[in-house]
Amino acid sequence: MAAQEQVKWEGKATAKLNGIGAEQVWPLLEDFCSLDKWLPAIDTCYRVEGINGQPGLVRYCASKPPSSDDFDDEENKNPGMTKWCHEKLLAIDPVVRCLSYEVLDNNLGFKSYVATMKLLPAKGDDDDDDDKFGCQIEWSFLADPVEGMTCDVLSSHLNLSLQGMAENMERALHSN
Repeated sequence: MAAQEQVKWEGKATAKLNGIGAEQVWPLLEDFCSLDKWLPAIDTCYRVEGINGQPGLVRYCASKPPSSDDFDDEENKNPGMTKWCHEKLLAIDPVVRCLSYEVLDNNLGFKSYVATMKLLPAKGDDDDDDDKFGCQIEWSFLADPVEGMTCDVLSSHLNLSLQGMAENMERALHSN
């Protein structure tokens, strides 16, 4: 059983933003406390402590309880529960457009969860074509297993969340 406890889940999702360069997307991503503007499942996100843009910043994120129409009862064990977590910014690098954070307190079942989000050119290494072809967001995680979930379910949720986030960012940037 001790060997099983040491197993970590790893996952990665990517989402492409068409015709939008990484330098346009980075200001949205580096604003650590604006996740509720981009991630469809998050209703609230705000700074709890620390300095914006600096490692050590802690944010609170929450989602309202889903309506009974959103899930059938077998899949949703706590239909009336607000899901929340505190997340701490571990590192942020505007040069390589990357940030890492960890989940602290939460009611989602995470004991250990560290994630990295980075922006990459969508096409090769040619920075000159960044605007023309767009960029992609890569979101990876390393976590302890979560009771009542599988790594595949967590990875699938991350992928769906990131696709929605990319769509929201793309829509906002194209409207400007």
